[in-house]
Amino acid sequence: MDLKDCKIYLVTDEKACNGKDLYKCIEEAIKGGVKIVQLREKNISTKDFYEKALKVKEICKNYGVLFIINDRLDIAQIVKANGVHLGQSDMPIEKAREILKDKFLIGATARNVEEAKKVELLGADYIGSGAIFGTSTKDNAKKLEMEELKKIVASVKIPVFAIGGININNVGSLKNIGLQGICAVSGILSEKDCKKAVELMLKNFN
Repeated sequence: MDLKDCKIYLVTDEKACNGKDLYKCIEEAIKGGVKIVQLREKNISTKDFYEKALKVKEICKNYGVLFIINDRLDIAQIVKANGVHLGQSDMPIEKAREILKDKFLIGATARNVEEAKKVELLGADYIGSGAIFGTSTKDNAKKLEMEELKKIVASVKIPVFAIGGININNVGSLKNIGLQGICAVSGILSEKDCKKAVELMLKNFN
């Protein structure tokens, strides 16, 4: 699986499932067209995170989609994920690259052109940029203006995915600006039918 084949990137948040089974939601989303799944579960123990990672890895492996771990290099290595996503306050990208070599993808968060250029230089494989429409899943996420997102896309050669409050109703405004794809959390997991939500996102984004 190549990043160039990825349009819809699912970031997990079990609370967003509103009581639905997380693993079932992930599987349905993949059936709808998700090509990357990032396990991002805050406020759970390392043991629980590890166990969740094993289950999600198995689902991703069965469907041939990329599996990314949020923040935790140790977990990514232990479960043999495809990559790790690092925020601005996580381990420096260059140190992560030293540890992971070229065996793992490294995604990085960038909220402006300066950060985007820096993470590309340091060895990131792709960028997650937002929060483009605000978000309910991250308390400290600041809204990113559309013009700034366009500048970020134009400033780097690596793929850029928009994130933050993206759903079937607003995803259409992100097409044709050079993005590789979009990341969604609640916009997929909170929908009654996760598979249909992804299919509609793809249709509206392409």
